[in-house]
Amino acid sequence: MSIQLVYSKWEKTNVLLHSPALREYIPSTKLFNKENLQLMLAEYGMVYVKPVNGTFGKGVMRVERLKQAAKGYKYQLNTTIRTFPTLELLHQSLVKRINGRRYLVQRGIDLLRHKNRRFDIRVMVQRNENNHWEATGIIGRLAHPAKVVTNYHNGGTPMSFERLLSSHQSPTQKMIYAMRLKQISLDIAKELEKHYPGIKELGIDIAIDQQQRPWILEVNTKPDAFIFRKLEDKTMFRKIYQYAVSYGRYKKK
Repeated sequence: MSIQLVYSKWEKTNVLLHSPALREYIPSTKLFNKENLQLMLAEYGMVYVKPVNGTFGKGVMRVERLKQAAKGYKYQLNTTIRTFPTLELLHQSLVKRINGRRYLVQRGIDLLRHKNRRFDIRVMVQRNENNHWEATGIIGRLAHPAKVVTNYHNGGTPMSFERLLSSHQSPTQKMIYAMRLKQISLDIAKELEKHYPGIKELGIDIAIDQQQRPWILEVNTKPDAFIFRKLEDKTMFRKIYQYAVSYGRYKKK
């Protein structure tokens, strides 16, 4: 049984924008060019520049307009930070980094923090044995203190959703909020399957801003199931793995 994979972030974003219910959760996203970069930095002050086709947070850059007296711009890629006095010089440097590939500019979300480190949430949705979509896992990803992305393969730390939200919400609020994120994720799966009927699983990356509003950052059609094995409680991982075996992603152990 083949599993349909969709790599283009631009394509997936445009599909989700068709849904009025999901549109409000999608940060403004445009194809990278000088004009879009300028417009979005003027409007939001901070953006992420990321490859249209990319995994594990590779090549993602956080770009900011500097405030106060130190006017200018800066960007960070991995642990390297560079500053520029003008947009022209910033753009030239980004173009060199991008090296002819297709990139997006996405509105930057000021992520909620745990012990002063940014984090986001990964929700796993899969087709179950009855071929219905089910939200099978939710996990937090704590960014490496010196990096801009939260991905495990880029130095991020997988951590339970409850623990990361513990300083922001009460146990009841967390439970309700997790249900909300799972529902958004199921809605995403139903929207995407209209265009890609062969998808079997999605890993949905959700940012939570300082006002605790959720934002859909990215949808992966080949998500890493094994970050769930990093949780102390293996229940989620076992179910995720079992479903993945049933539609042929992994071999039965």
